[in-house]
Amino acid sequence: MAKTGKVILTCALTGAIHTPSMSAHLPVTPDQIIEEGVRAAEAGAAILHVHARNPKTGQPDQSVEGFQRILPELSRRSRAVINITTGGSPFMTVAERVEPARHFRPELASLNMGSFNFGLFPMLERYRDFTHQWERQHLESSRNLVFRNTFAEIEEVLSLCAPGDTRFEFECYDVGHLYNLKHFVDRGLVRPPFFIQSVFGLLGGIGAHYEDVATMRRTAERLFGNDYVWSVLGAGAAQMRVGAMAAAMGGNIRVGLEDSLWAGPGKLASSSAEQVRLARSILAGLGLELATPDEARAMLKLKGTSDVGF
Repeated sequence: MAKTGKVILTCALTGAIHTPSMSAHLPVTPDQIIEEGVRAAEAGAAILHVHARNPKTGQPDQSVEGFQRILPELSRRSRAVINITTGGSPFMTVAERVEPARHFRPELASLNMGSFNFGLFPMLERYRDFTHQWERQHLESSRNLVFRNTFAEIEEVLSLCAPGDTRFEFECYDVGHLYNLKHFVDRGLVRPPFFIQSVFGLLGGIGAHYEDVATMRRTAERLFGNDYVWSVLGAGAAQMRVGAMAAAMGGNIRVGLEDSLWAGPGKLASSSAEQVRLARSILAGLGLELATPDEARAMLKLKGTSDVGF
């Protein structure tokens, strides 16, 4: 596993899981998402993971136009690496999900490494009142939802993004997804270093127990040796706990309102930047330093900003 002594802190700004009624702090409009990203970068995030939303309803928006309202200004106001989602929303087709990354040729894009059940419906027990009609249906329909990421679809994303020299944050929600990545490595379709984002605590994927974190790390180490950079995200209340575990194992951390709305038990985070500062304090307590955006670019062998399309 690649080790530099510096920790890459990624911040996921809004995502496609949480709905506007869950937190007044969740950014929805382009201006809100831009401001959220700028604050997170100023707080120490080296990478900004970007989704777009419909500014009126807050629904996930995977259109080129939606990202066009965000990316140029966010890039102008921050040196952070901009990471465009190809996960989009689990209710979208892969053709919809890949289009912004194909069009804008970012340095980095996320890529889910396998299909899995994606259960959001337990949140209906915690949230009763919704402003928009789509929010309840969004959660309820996940009882019968498989988030499709087939081998053919993964290969399609790799192929469509290859001309832009975009590299990937490989999102692995379970141990089998690491083996799926190894399949594409063995076929020569991706090149090291592999930026592996292990996702813990979502219903349908691996849990957030210490042994789950250790299992994902050991498996990645065995499959990829020194050819990968390991990062983790913990969903919901597991966010900081999983981050601290991984940092102690030599890993990197992702935080942000996409992954958790919280800044402590019963305390809504006022912004993703607040979570960045909390993660930064954990790293400081472990004697670890944050990687700058340019150090993250070097660690992940990214192309830089000169050839992105925004």
